[in-house]
Amino acid sequence: MELGCLSLSHKRAKVEEIERVAKEEYFLPILSSYPFQEFAYIITCNRFEIYAIGFAIYENLVKLSKELGIEKLGEIYVGENCVRHLMRVCAGVESMIVGENEILGQVKSWLLKCEKKGIVGENIQRVFNKAIQVGSKIRRETEISKGALSIGSAAVALAEKVLGSLNGKRVLIVGAGEMGELVAKAIHKDVETILIANRTFSRAEALAKRLNGIAVRFDKLQDYLKICDVVISATSAPHIVISRQVVENAMKEREKKLVIIDIALPRDVEDSVRELKNVELFTIDDLRAISEENLKRRELEVKKAEEIIERELEQFRIYLKDLEAKKAIDAMYSLAGKFVDEEVEELYKKLSKLGLNEEVKPLLRAFAISLIKKFLSEPTLKLKLAARNGNSELIEAILKIFGDGNVPESANEKTAKGKSERVILGSKAES
Repeated sequence: MELGCLSLSHKRAKVEEIERVAKEEYFLPILSSYPFQEFAYIITCNRFEIYAIGFAIYENLVKLSKELGIEKLGEIYVGENCVRHLMRVCAGVESMIVGENEILGQVKSWLLKCEKKGIVGENIQRVFNKAIQVGSKIRRETEISKGALSIGSAAVALAEKVLGSLNGKRVLIVGAGEMGELVAKAIHKDVETILIANRTFSRAEALAKRLNGIAVRFDKLQDYLKICDVVISATSAPHIVISRQVVENAMKEREKKLVIIDIALPRDVEDSVRELKNVELFTIDDLRAISEENLKRRELEVKKAEEIIERELEQFRIYLKDLEAKKAIDAMYSLAGKFVDEEVEELYKKLSKLGLNEEVKPLLRAFAISLIKKFLSEPTLKLKLAARNGNSELIEAILKIFGDGNVPESANEKTAKGKSERVILGSKAES
């Protein structure tokens, strides 16, 4: 049984290609037909990834990529490369805007959602938690996130690039969620007026109050499109919120150019809007130039992050091997411990005839436990070394001798029952 990942990201796919497959109602029914023991997924504005554990994981992920129609765009990582990739994602190294902080919270959020759905087991949880820990550590020990842009602030930078300056401009932000707030914080000091629209008006009011903006009604978007210079849309709506018709109607009553930047996934703005006169529509794909400039400034920090990832990956590999040894070690101690109380009681009966009272029992028990620990110390050390050296046969033999006798015979069954920690990093890595 192996760990693998199917990744579709900004590196090879456009936003509409990610948008097409990154819908739970679309990919979850397909996933349900695959023999994955556990899985989790991540969806962001420029990333869709599925992490799964199962048999023949590479072959199944190739098949899944074909069924989803992304075999030429997706990337598959297996075993150690999969763990490394997730650590890079959490560190912000794989982000379009390298070093951005939002990805760490997004990974945590999606893990929690998948846990609630009951599709995550202890193995995926262990890998995700380690990757999240590494992502946090990299942000503490490097400057990869120092002064880093977010997708929201990159959208603001794009608007400045298109218009030359935002001084004296009116900006409409559609969406008062996490991304909308990032945009608002990045832009509110430079513009003349910032308008915030949200389907739940109270959220727009709260954000506007914090940033000295103006909350506007969501159902009045067309009216505000008439007077704004820039619209940045970042809702979490599963459908179009700014249609071609709405923009077309607004443009009838204005002559100057309107810049619209759509950073939502699924997209908020109907794509044909770009065909309208005096309208410039940009999406996440248009942030690539800003992303490349950001990467150049952070190349040294990326190298530091990659060094930390390799060290942490080595420690995690040892940790997983120790977990495998622990099962065999626990089996030995458990079987030996089953007889302690029985033997102590039997010995006490004999000693009581010599006049010793029950106060001697704790001493007898302590002696028995100490003897077991000393007797098993050498086998314990050898099992740990066996795990680290990849000698799974010795561990399996101990489990058969000291365990419950139910260790399966086939290789697949062995990994399915009690050995998944070892095989997570034990498979051939694909890149």
